[in-house]
Amino acid sequence: MSEVKSPRGGWQPATYYPDPAIHALDPRFEKYWLKLSAVERLTTGLRWAEGPVWFGDGRYLLCSDIPNQRILKWEEETGAVSVFRKPSNFANGNTRDRQGRLVTSEHGGRRVIRTEYDGSITVLMDSFEGKRLNAPNDVIVKSDGSIWFTDPVFGLLGNYEGYVAESEIDMNVYRIDGQTGKSSIVAEGILGPNGLCFSPDEKILYIIESRGVPTRKILAYDVAAGGDKIINKRVFVDAGPGTPDGMRADIDGNLWCGWGMGDPELDGVVVFAPDGVMIGRIALPERCANLCFGGLKRNRLFMAASQSIYALYVNTQGALGG
Repeated sequence: MSEVKSPRGGWQPATYYPDPAIHALDPRFEKYWLKLSAVERLTTGLRWAEGPVWFGDGRYLLCSDIPNQRILKWEEETGAVSVFRKPSNFANGNTRDRQGRLVTSEHGGRRVIRTEYDGSITVLMDSFEGKRLNAPNDVIVKSDGSIWFTDPVFGLLGNYEGYVAESEIDMNVYRIDGQTGKSSIVAEGILGPNGLCFSPDEKILYIIESRGVPTRKILAYDVAAGGDKIINKRVFVDAGPGTPDGMRADIDGNLWCGWGMGDPELDGVVVFAPDGVMIGRIALPERCANLCFGGLKRNRLFMAASQSIYALYVNTQGALGG
């Protein structure tokens, strides 16, 4: 791991360029680093920020604040922050379907839901073969309209980010068909499946194994012909002492991963090239759980980091589907 230290405590925005919080670890990262852009703190006061999702048609960001049972809304034009939903059923991951509707995974409800245009809620999945889901975590949508999500037990382990309950089913990764609504298990045997995303061409699915032994890993799978199954499991990144959580791909296939717990050098965002080489880091004063791309050109990286939301303009765009 890099020896880059994150600026814990007393964080202040950079007053000169380039921002010292941004680090190129490989020449390939220089292409994406805007030297006249700095990390900004958009808001703070959350308890555990997760699941950011961008609504370009409204120019706003939604972000889960899991322990506070709410989803917050940040407006790009004014910087105003308001409560979008409370109670949120300990909502975690958020994304948008191909019709622009909000799709959310809930710890408390142990389900994946969709918010309709009129604000009503449709339950997409809350059980599999008669057994309740655990605590759906991260969620993404594929171009065929299918919804893919991870289902670890983290939200069942206490009453802080969910409700204490017994698990009824193994920790799996699921797919909900966009046409029929039929659900299926696409990956099993992963220790703590967490963040996930597709490569820009949707030929690879990446899944974070957040309870891997002895280390966390980013796993890669090929998407099989037909698009509804995955094959050829392999380790894309062995995180060593690092703690990857949520991630998104950019249009060049780089993975931007929320990272860090414990030592200061592990806090922030880590960027991996398509060959698995760590090429860049964004040091933050807080652990980053998840992120997304947004803004008018999808070139603004929004980072949900513990008690705050940060942003940084970058010289790339987010791939669709996150």
